[in-house]
Amino acid sequence: MKTLSIVIPVFNSEKTVGHLSTSLINLYASSYRLEIVLVNDGSRDSSDVVCRNLHEHYPDTITYLKLAKNFGEHSAVMAGLNHASGEYCVVMDDDFQNPPSEVGKLVEELSRGYDVVYAQYDAKRDAWYRNFGSRFNNMMAGMVLKKPKGLYLSSFKALNRFLVKEIVKHAEPEPYLDGIILRITDNIGAVRIEHAVRASSRSGYTFGKLIGLWGNMVMSYSMVPLRLIGMIGLLLVVVGAVYGAIKAYDDVGMHARLTDYESLMFANVVFRGMILLAISIVGEYIGRLYLSFSRDPQFVVRERLSSTRKASDHIAYLKER
Repeated sequence: MKTLSIVIPVFNSEKTVGHLSTSLINLYASSYRLEIVLVNDGSRDSSDVVCRNLHEHYPDTITYLKLAKNFGEHSAVMAGLNHASGEYCVVMDDDFQNPPSEVGKLVEELSRGYDVVYAQYDAKRDAWYRNFGSRFNNMMAGMVLKKPKGLYLSSFKALNRFLVKEIVKHAEPEPYLDGIILRITDNIGAVRIEHAVRASSRSGYTFGKLIGLWGNMVMSYSMVPLRLIGMIGLLLVVVGAVYGAIKAYDDVGMHARLTDYESLMFANVVFRGMILLAISIVGEYIGRLYLSFSRDPQFVVRERLSSTRKASDHIAYLKER
């Protein structure tokens, strides 16, 4: 039997994570050697108690990681991937918007040879600001990360063992999982699935967090902002030079001297453009150094309760790495 790991970042989901885990076990424990990795990302409700009870009730299947604080969804997923050992690995939310019954579709498509398969939705049942933020984030991913056209970067996805092993090599702080994936592979599949209404009352993703996610994607996984500044600076240099040449030609052809204002404009545009271009070049080097040498922790695991079945698998997995 293939091993299927399901990583679930848990945040204030005391009302849903128990039923979700039970549903997954009932659906897939007979078809796969199933492991569910629950990652408590600093929940303020009773999620910790619920996850501990789940581990005690399903000691062969459930691994529980308690993080030292709230690191964010992508860091929590990275923690789960570092402790998952399945040949197939599914990442899903804790609020039932990703129906457990749809996991099989992702895994089936993944078995066709893809490195990753993303869930695609005909309609998303989120608040308007979340839908807007998701569309905007997806548009920016196409521009910044060279995302394949038409692909929606859903949080519900399946990954093969090769891709998981490559992902966990990335230790940069504040990771953006889809940015890492797009750095590694273009062998990407997609499958249409249902997007359900959230079982819990509210999302842990506020509009501010969506903006922060966009900023992280742009600043940490791309040099586009720096290069855009450089292009603007180069354009200003060209515009200033052309402006000065035209005025110089007018000066010679019409025997009229350049006014002080025209001379100042010429010098101002050229030198401002050169300054922006220089800042961009220096920033490019600094940005590359930042991406290479930043060593803030992605996550800190305060406590780990491993499944009994998984213990030997995880030891073998760590030796393999």
